[in-house]
Amino acid sequence: MLLFLSMMIFFIPLEGDTSPITCYNDQGDAVDWFYLYKLPKEHSSRSPRAEGEMYLLLEKGSEGWTDGKVTVNDTTGALGRTVGQLYSQEKVAYILYNDQRPPEDFGDRWIDNSGHGVILLDKVQGFWLVHSTPHFPPVRQEGEYYYPTSGVTNGQNFICVTYPLDRFQTIGEQLQINQPNVYDCDVPDSLVSLVPALADVCKKKHLSGHIFPRIKTVSNRSVTLTSKEGTNFISFAKGASFDNDLYHSWVAPTLQSDLLVQFWIRSTGILHSNCSEGWKVLDITLIHPGEAFTFKASQDHSKWAVSPQSLGQGNGGGWVCVGDINRNEAEEKRGGGTVCLQDPVVWKAYRTAALECESCEEEKIIQC
Repeated sequence: MLLFLSMMIFFIPLEGDTSPITCYNDQGDAVDWFYLYKLPKEHSSRSPRAEGEMYLLLEKGSEGWTDGKVTVNDTTGALGRTVGQLYSQEKVAYILYNDQRPPEDFGDRWIDNSGHGVILLDKVQGFWLVHSTPHFPPVRQEGEYYYPTSGVTNGQNFICVTYPLDRFQTIGEQLQINQPNVYDCDVPDSLVSLVPALADVCKKKHLSGHIFPRIKTVSNRSVTLTSKEGTNFISFAKGASFDNDLYHSWVAPTLQSDLLVQFWIRSTGILHSNCSEGWKVLDITLIHPGEAFTFKASQDHSKWAVSPQSLGQGNGGGWVCVGDINRNEAEEKRGGGTVCLQDPVVWKAYRTAALECESCEEEKIIQC
């Protein structure tokens, strides 16, 4: 009996939930990665889609988009379970950044730093969630997860990837180049020596030239980030000094691929489709993901890009990039980036979503 009680005491958690930090799906299973497409409000419908909280989900191993089981505001859905760890786990490092901070705490002022994301990790692993939603997520002090009403009307995109601990120093260096607006963060002393770049981001320090001694300032960098289960993603990070369009000037020539790009077009100084210098980068105007309804780019705040054609031989598919920056003149001079993957299922899901695009010839609308 004494032995049994001793074993029970030994296995009682000392503090909170101690499960490793990871991305979760709608069933509550840990997953290596997922893509989530929050659909815009369907104003002509009386269905739940009219509330603007429905979403599509695509995770590793799936065959394409599936309907979300709940809403983006539900703590039992993929987004709620994943981000909800921020409020339930102890002794974790986290960084929340957004160019529009949660209005409940910081007001509604847009600031001159791009980027939307969540980083959460422990001493074993963690996730990096890149997204497009303003005022998201709530600060940790709020104590619970919820989805902001400001992110409901328009479409939004999310990519969550689970990474082992040793990837987060590189992720921190990417963020140092981005110089995002960090509105809440903490890197405990027990993790500072393991991820010093993240600690510097939390302290608002940025990547200096001594990291790359031959370069005076670091304006952009792309790196391969391998997920916990071995999927290779490419992270593109640019700073304000890059002073050019992320997609046409860098991502397309690096990936050796034309791109169809979805971004927030309801802003001033948008960049029209560009077919110069050997690469076609076309602005998407009409979208139909999965079996969802069709909507205009003006209803979608997402920032994603897809290759118009499959690359090379076989079933390798093309590229899909999900990020946090638009194609407009102002954001040429702002930090931000995108995370790209070449995967046939993900590529097909996003490629079939792009219905119409703006051509480079007299800015006409054509089939993508």
